[in-house]
Amino acid sequence: MFGGGGGGLNPRKMEQMMQQMGIDVDDIDAEEVIIRTEEYDLVFGDPEVTKMDARGQETYQIIGSPEEVEAGSADAGGEDDVDAAGAIPDDDVELVATRADVSEDEARAALEDNDGDLAAAIGDLE
Repeated sequence: MFGGGGGGLNPRKMEQMMQQMGIDVDDIDAEEVIIRTEEYDLVFGDPEVTKMDARGQETYQIIGSPEEVEAGSADAGGEDDVDAAGAIPDDDVELVATRADVSEDEARAALEDNDGDLAAAIGDLE
């Protein structure tokens, strides 16, 4: 009934069927995905992320092996990381120094170069 043989659908055929149903599929070049819960954060390093848009309803699929870390300790970086005076928080400097195995001075410089973005600073140092 569905092509026989039990091997599943050809990927090209599947893509054509999804387009006919109004579903757009895009791969996202993600460096890291963080899922926050009250008890812990799940950090997916270098995941495969696919976004499906079915008539305005977006669904994301994440493929990878997450690392479970303490709640709130995984920080994706962003505007909140630099305080109003523009200084980098000491907690962020320590985190980058530890993750990238560099001195705090090197970590602070990398954070300043990346406007407080933790992931970008760690990426530059590794």
